[in-house]
Amino acid sequence: MTGDSEDPNADVQYHLEVGSDDVAETVLLPGNPERLEKIVDFWDDHEVTAHHREYRTATGTTEGTPISVTSTGIGSPSAAIAVEELARVGCDTFIRVGSCGAIQPEMDVGDLVITTGAVRQEGTSDEYVREDYPAAADHEVVCALIAAAERLGYDYHTGITMSADSFYAGQGRPGFDGFEAANADDLVDQLKEANVKNIEMEASAIVTIANIYGLRAGAVCTVYANRETGEFRTEGESRAAETATLATHLLAKMDAVKREAGADRWHAGLSLEDA
Repeated sequence: MTGDSEDPNADVQYHLEVGSDDVAETVLLPGNPERLEKIVDFWDDHEVTAHHREYRTATGTTEGTPISVTSTGIGSPSAAIAVEELARVGCDTFIRVGSCGAIQPEMDVGDLVITTGAVRQEGTSDEYVREDYPAAADHEVVCALIAAAERLGYDYHTGITMSADSFYAGQGRPGFDGFEAANADDLVDQLKEANVKNIEMEASAIVTIANIYGLRAGAVCTVYANRETGEFRTEGESRAAETATLATHLLAKMDAVKREAGADRWHAGLSLEDA
């Protein structure tokens, strides 16, 4: 594709440089392009199908289920581009795979956080829909992520995530030379009191845009730091990757059971053992 083309209807997408033959219907969305290699380690096979700017894409299979991964870079603006262009080539399910900071004291470094909904403290989703529109993760994606974490034996938490545009001021951290944004001192305490579980930078835009388009989306992040206890270690990122990979396979089984049962949505009366 030529660099000066911006036709959104072209099969090969402008930023991601992927076409419909390059991706599966379900795509994992890490931020860091380097995390792609750690994700595909859990697959049966894979092939890198595109790499342009921060967007690196690979497609393969896990237990026979087609699966893709596309890195999004840091923040909601670039993540929104990924969702837009992947949707245009036929993808319908998105799982953010990332890292986060926890803000509840009982959450340990290395634990997983499965997002059920998000505080939209990023500006990207505001450009799509009114600010009081909820950022809700898809029920089926949440169920698959929980089932995967349970099967793998990983400690996990479910609940509300806060997504911010800024790593420093927007998350209550001091900026250069000690700069503090307005209300930065109270931000984490207010979120903690509202039972928000974690802070990251992409989930709310991903799930909001997916909901607007009638697609499925969710997020699973590994806790790297606990803002309440001060603990910080970059460990356990493979747990989120493995959980999202297994969840993709479980979603495929759930979809098969739904088709067999004639159900529109996954519910407690259905069993994965029937697949």
